[in-house]
Amino acid sequence: MLRMLLIGGALMIAPLAAQAQATYRCTGNDGKKYYGSTIPMQCLGRPVEQLNAQGLVVRRIDPEGEEKARAEKEAAAEKKKDEEAASREETRRSRALLATYTSERDIEEARKRALEDNEHALHEVETKIEALKKRRAGYEKELAFYQDAKDKKAKGGPPVKLTNDIKNADIDLKAQEDLLAAKKKEVNVINAKYDEDKKRYLQATRAKR
Repeated sequence: MLRMLLIGGALMIAPLAAQAQATYRCTGNDGKKYYGSTIPMQCLGRPVEQLNAQGLVVRRIDPEGEEKARAEKEAAAEKKKDEEAASREETRRSRALLATYTSERDIEEARKRALEDNEHALHEVETKIEALKKRRAGYEKELAFYQDAKDKKAKGGPPVKLTNDIKNADIDLKAQEDLLAAKKKEVNVINAKYDEDKKRYLQATRAKR
């Protein structure tokens, strides 16, 4: 009887001893527990517990959690790097601004010059558009001569050069009209630039005090 009790006790203790001696433990995809002195194949990619000689958990290894933490750390480092680069660029621009202007009046004078240059460019484009429209009207008159239905057979069709001149005039006119629209929008861009320069200048001069 005693012998049977000893054998039974040994059978009960054996798994516990095996677990106590194990270094790693995890629950596999099949729901079973796996132990080993090295991480079992069934534990790869799964949360793993590292056990001491007494079978107590001394460390938990979570591949997904560690990967997430690594990704978060890299993202934080990248964000910090971008912020530092932005700060350096801000400092550089402020220094350049202070080197360019000595007062708010300088900024307003620079704005005025830029707007005057833009106005001059607008006038030049408008002059070109008027000239192109006059040229186009001349081509239209010439074309009408060849398109008169009564004399069409006698006169023949319009010359190839005339049709090409009309096409080229249309292309040039469209290009100049697009340029005119861009120059008109440029007024807002210029004002926004010098508004921003003034804002930066005031911030930079306050920071120096």
